[in-house]
Amino acid sequence: MEDCDATRPGHNQVEDIQETEESALRGFFRQYRTHLTAIATLAVFCMVGFAIMQLTNEVRYDDVVQALADTKLSSILLALFFTALSFLALVFYDANAIDYIGKKLPFPQVALTAFSAYAVGNTAGFGALSGGAIRYRAYSRLGLSPEEIGRVIAFVTIAFGLGLAGVGAIALLAIADEIAPLINVSSLLLRLIGGAVVAVLAGMMVLGSGGRALRIGRLSIRLPDSATWSRQFLVAAFDIAASATVLYVLLPQTAISWPVFLAVYAIAVGLGVLSHVPAGLGVFETVIIASLGSAVNIDAVLGSLVLYRLIYHVVPLLLAVLAVSATELRRFADHPVASGVRRIGIRLMPQLLSTFTLLLGVMLIFSSVTPTPDSNLAFLSDYVPLPIVEGAHFLSSLLGLALVVAARGLGQRLDGAWWVCILSAAAALALSLLKAIALVEACFLGFLIFGLFVSRRLFRRHASLLNQTLTASWLMAIAVVCVGAIVILLFVYRDVEYSSELWWQFEFAGEAPRGLRAVLGITIISSAIAIFSLLRPATTKPEPASDDALLRAVGIVGKQRYADANLVRMGDKSIMFSEKGDAFIMYGRQGRSWIALFDPIGERSALPELVWRFVESARAAGCRAVFYQISPALLSHCADAGLRAFKLGELAVSDLRTFEMKGGKWANLRQTASRAQRDGLEFEVIAPENIGSVMDDLAAVSNAWLQDHNAKEKGFSLGAFETDYIASQPVGILKLQGQIVAFANILVTDAKDEGTIDLMRFSPDAPKGSMDFLFVQIMEYLRNEGFAHFNLGMAPLSGMSKRETAPVWDRIGSTVFEHGERFYNFKGLRAFKSKFHPQWHPRYLAVSGGGNPMIALMDATLLIGGGLKGVVRK
Repeated sequence: MEDCDATRPGHNQVEDIQETEESALRGFFRQYRTHLTAIATLAVFCMVGFAIMQLTNEVRYDDVVQALADTKLSSILLALFFTALSFLALVFYDANAIDYIGKKLPFPQVALTAFSAYAVGNTAGFGALSGGAIRYRAYSRLGLSPEEIGRVIAFVTIAFGLGLAGVGAIALLAIADEIAPLINVSSLLLRLIGGAVVAVLAGMMVLGSGGRALRIGRLSIRLPDSATWSRQFLVAAFDIAASATVLYVLLPQTAISWPVFLAVYAIAVGLGVLSHVPAGLGVFETVIIASLGSAVNIDAVLGSLVLYRLIYHVVPLLLAVLAVSATELRRFADHPVASGVRRIGIRLMPQLLSTFTLLLGVMLIFSSVTPTPDSNLAFLSDYVPLPIVEGAHFLSSLLGLALVVAARGLGQRLDGAWWVCILSAAAALALSLLKAIALVEACFLGFLIFGLFVSRRLFRRHASLLNQTLTASWLMAIAVVCVGAIVILLFVYRDVEYSSELWWQFEFAGEAPRGLRAVLGITIISSAIAIFSLLRPATTKPEPASDDALLRAVGIVGKQRYADANLVRMGDKSIMFSEKGDAFIMYGRQGRSWIALFDPIGERSALPELVWRFVESARAAGCRAVFYQISPALLSHCADAGLRAFKLGELAVSDLRTFEMKGGKWANLRQTASRAQRDGLEFEVIAPENIGSVMDDLAAVSNAWLQDHNAKEKGFSLGAFETDYIASQPVGILKLQGQIVAFANILVTDAKDEGTIDLMRFSPDAPKGSMDFLFVQIMEYLRNEGFAHFNLGMAPLSGMSKRETAPVWDRIGSTVFEHGERFYNFKGLRAFKSKFHPQWHPRYLAVSGGGNPMIALMDATLLIGGGLKGVVRK
């Protein structure tokens, strides 16, 4: 028995196996989280579609149309009024958020940004992401840092969620007896739930008084003070009450009171948000129908829901596009308010048009599965041949799908997407008249064409739509549209008995066959798009720059101001030039990351196009685009290309125009320099043409330094000791008794704005303080040569925010900076640079596609260190 037991895994072994399996499962979910979420969302939407079909089993399409026609004009006007009140409250979400982070921005720009963000978020869904992208583009233009914009987005997202929970909970407490019969739940249970939510919110408000921090495990959150909390809750309550009233006034006379409906509405909105279905489509409607079906005719509820979507979702988006378009017109451009708003409008217009195009694409697809009014068909039959009507109906649905796909390219400012949208919209406009005399549809398409023409100059990025890889979220959205079209088709023609002959029926009265053919067309084409996007091959690994490309790049480097750009001379990086050849990006590849070093080098006007081309090329290769050590000036261009920014550290830059070794703050460095001179150290700068004569001595110092530090040569963002590289720029040396004991290569450009050093190496025999002395001597040399600044390099993780409200990335970075001395001399490096009293400038890491910044940073570290072995060996 003992022998048999010995062959079985022990208790610890079983636990190890279970932990390994759980770890593998967690890794799988992390790797495919986006795809699994998209599949789950689509599954939820399919279940919702089935639920709607069951709930509306006794409802007919004609009844819904009649209910729409019976809606009073006064109800529509009231709905528009309460929509305006709701969006006014939404503007104050952003105003309160900006006040909370301690910033002051012009209210017109904030109002336009907030209005546009909510117009896009409400229509496209994923408000924190789609609306967040709008805020990032606009507020970065107004001077907010990525960290501050992140806090604004977090504030408005949490404020809406807590406000929705608070309003719903208070309503449950007040009218639980009336709500309970609607959803078949005990009124006592509803009051307990409402009371628990109110208690939690009240406790958070008390804990947050005075801006105290709330700790939940390792997480620490600084809560708003009581005044901010109270003010924001009132704004949220007003917004939710106003938006609920939009739908309430559209409903027919009912026995349900407004407070009861407010609670039902809050629950429906909350479930719609949690479902992750774009705009809560179907989920929101299902909850409303299920709750009100016993008190109101379902056909009337459906009609009211359609009007609610049009008034609360479509109208604000139209107004946002119109407002931004108006600022583009010449006669409004010089208006004092419009001039400030126009600068923001340029940032918002692509995203607004993208959302509006998506909306119209969905409209064309859904209209292809709904019947044409009999009077319109009778008119068409007298003037238009049946084949033209059939063809117009089918092609209109495919043009709708084209608009849905091209909408993503509009948001990315592609010129190809602009052409696809303008041509598709123009063709769809003509076909909408031929297929059904759809005047409203034609007006919307005409409005889109107007917006596209007004903003033509914004879409100048040359990129092929065929090279785009549609993300899982976009593929899911297309699938949701297709499923939605099928659900609508089944609802509208539920009384039509299916037979295979329907596919071949061509007659003016044959509405169901036209709908079937349209659904089949969009399903086949959308499936082909998805398969092509998922299975398209990746391109090959980028090659290092050729000698000719290096010469061109060096010529550009010499004309600009940034000395670090001389790292291109190493020849270890690939180079991507702008179309005009006046700017370039130097980059490398590690793992699945294409990592660009610094801002693009060269003409500033080429930056937007160059950033976009780099992102698209990386995406086409199946990789993530990463920008490493970029300045704040590049962040808005990165945001336009869909990248997220994370603070990386701070760059130390000394002003040589005011540099003098005088005064108390320079006392320690003066003493160090004096001691070095007493020790016999002599400084000299060797011109590039004379470096060959001392190259062997420099190599001996470099080898001794590497051996003494047990290190190997680095690359990418650091130079290595290669003779061609060292001989390309001046070298500062220290001699002791005629022997070179230390050197640093000096990177400069013809602009003489900035100088810096790359390699700084010392022999073990160099006296103590040689590094400080060499720095001081090089700074004095550059100052005497007429240079304005000295770049001392970046201090990693320096300047990260330690506040509780700071992004998680900053808090992790600040913790590593404080306690990571075992792995890297973070504090020591900053302390050394601080001795030269520099100004500190933030530097960022930008990652595309919502990528994990830790993976991107690890890839950059491996690229610099020459792989894992190089990193381990320092």
